[in-house]
Amino acid sequence: MNEPANSSVRWFLIFWLFVLSAVAFLDRINISIAGSSIASEFGLSKVRLGWVFSAFLVGYALFQTLGGWLADRLGPRRVLTLGVLWWGLFTALTATVSNRLAGALVLFIAIRFLLGAGEAIIYPASNQFVARWIPSKERGVANGVIFAGVGVGAGVTPPLITFLLIHYGWRLSFWISAGIGLLVGVVWYAISRDTPEGHPRVSAAELASIQAGRTFGPATGVEQKELVSWTTILKSKEVWAITFSYFCYGYVAWIFLGWFYIYLKEVRRLDLKSSATHTSLLFLAMAACAPLGGVLSDQLAREYGERVGRCGVAVVALSFTSILLLLGSRAASAELASAVLAGGAGALYFSQSSFWSVTAEIAGASAGTVSGFMNMGAQLGGAVTVAVTPLIAGWFGWSASFYVAAGLAAAGAVAWLAVDPSAKLAPSQRETSS
Repeated sequence: MNEPANSSVRWFLIFWLFVLSAVAFLDRINISIAGSSIASEFGLSKVRLGWVFSAFLVGYALFQTLGGWLADRLGPRRVLTLGVLWWGLFTALTATVSNRLAGALVLFIAIRFLLGAGEAIIYPASNQFVARWIPSKERGVANGVIFAGVGVGAGVTPPLITFLLIHYGWRLSFWISAGIGLLVGVVWYAISRDTPEGHPRVSAAELASIQAGRTFGPATGVEQKELVSWTTILKSKEVWAITFSYFCYGYVAWIFLGWFYIYLKEVRRLDLKSSATHTSLLFLAMAACAPLGGVLSDQLAREYGERVGRCGVAVVALSFTSILLLLGSRAASAELASAVLAGGAGALYFSQSSFWSVTAEIAGASAGTVSGFMNMGAQLGGAVTVAVTPLIAGWFGWSASFYVAAGLAAAGAVAWLAVDPSAKLAPSQRETSS
């Protein structure tokens, strides 16, 4: 087969990472939509349902850094494939839990924890792929496309799961989610490679473009000598500032991902179908704003430098998120609240590419490890959200839950002021000289 004069393999694979991202959120959000049905069948209170939600996020958070570490050493192709197959299996196991089991709650918690552990590899491994395949000037839009999958997956999930739930019951919805995951995992393994140097469809022109814009050497084994030590990572104020900001980001994101559907249904008194529709619009705002934020971030970085393009976009977007959360929680009608809060979710995801672009830039060959550490912060924030939101709402009202999220969004914006995107992490001297 003749090699194409110029190829765009990297963008085809970025699109497939978008698909993986969407499926990952289908498999994690389905329980938020089916949560009321599961709680009714198993006699679970909202607090206990929150424990089930939190179990996923605890597993997801704890295995972030390990997932990134594995991707740095084994490559994103194998790690992502194994991860997708793993989370497809545990999504299917969720549907097998019987309401006749005395320990059903414990089993749900264990399954969701292990599902979270499997999904933990998706974004650290994707960021390792970006570091190997995507030139620095294109990383904003690449990450924006990948994270648009969050909005699409989360946006498609409410109407899909609601339809299946109404007509066939919640269990079938989990079987279908699992089947989709297994399929896309097999396709990813077939079409992807760990490096552009190893992909037969990458043209010489595309390879030259990738290599010219990559921030570390060819990822063919040499990168093992460019890995950053944990001492260097943990001493970096940039790593800690971004991780704290992503903790705040994760807290806010899981207000939307974990509780928004239930909020519309039980607080704003929308029916099942209307709740699903409004929730989908919110997630589609995320899907639209993630790539838009990436495009703007890349453009501003080229024209005014990384600090404006990456940090500036994050500061402004998170600040708008804070304002819109406050306004949306006080809106008089359910329709207006949904629209304003959808704007807040969109603003949140407008900042998304900044986090991943900067970690890929400063960490180089260790992008998986560093972004996994950062993403651990976000998932711990999410775990806190799903556990404490019903408590805050019960004690002080739902508006207070959104006020807390708004405060954390503002704190996340401030943290970006301490980040210098040019402060690259130096590889370990021991590994460099080996």
